[in-house]
Amino acid sequence: MTPLGLYEPGTSPLHRAPPGASLLAVVALAAGSVLTDDPRVLGGLCALVAAGWVVARIPWRRVWPVLRMLVALAVLLGAVQWWLIGPERTLVVVLRLVSALGAATLFTLTTRVDDLVGAVERGLGPLRRFGVDPAQLGLLVGLTMQSIGTLSGIAGQVRAAAKARGADRSPTAFAVPFLVRTLRHADALGEALAARGWGDEDDDR
Repeated sequence: MTPLGLYEPGTSPLHRAPPGASLLAVVALAAGSVLTDDPRVLGGLCALVAAGWVVARIPWRRVWPVLRMLVALAVLLGAVQWWLIGPERTLVVVLRLVSALGAATLFTLTTRVDDLVGAVERGLGPLRRFGVDPAQLGLLVGLTMQSIGTLSGIAGQVRAAAKARGADRSPTAFAVPFLVRTLRHADALGEALAARGWGDEDDDR
């Protein structure tokens, strides 16, 4: 499993929550973290996200990689921001990152992709009269969620391979294989979409 997803089966209230409502909650939390500069409010959002992880009863084997990733990002970003903008602004930036990324990751772990796609299609159904295709938008949302986990998995595999070769501290040893494998994944995804007729409507116009 990769740190950023995807679904972890469970019976918690978050697992049973409607996908559309869960997505709106994540968006609202992310928007709220951007609209405030108060560290106390941002700390409260982080505490709320942490409580969500507890309520969801996510196994520790899934929590630990996410926690390790968040700490690494917070330390790296914090060090750079501390030097550029000072400690007070750095705290705000780090808390925003932790709250938003923690909530988004929890969402991917408690929401099936198929359920989310279905919720998007139903929610956007009335927009058909304006030329919007809910099925395509739903597919895009599903692909986005799956890509998060896929790219995270590729990054982990490339990092492990570089470490096995003793090149874990070389940026090139990570960046080049990661880029190549990402492009291969994108190419395979494009072929799969073409095989299912994605884009045929545009070609016929």
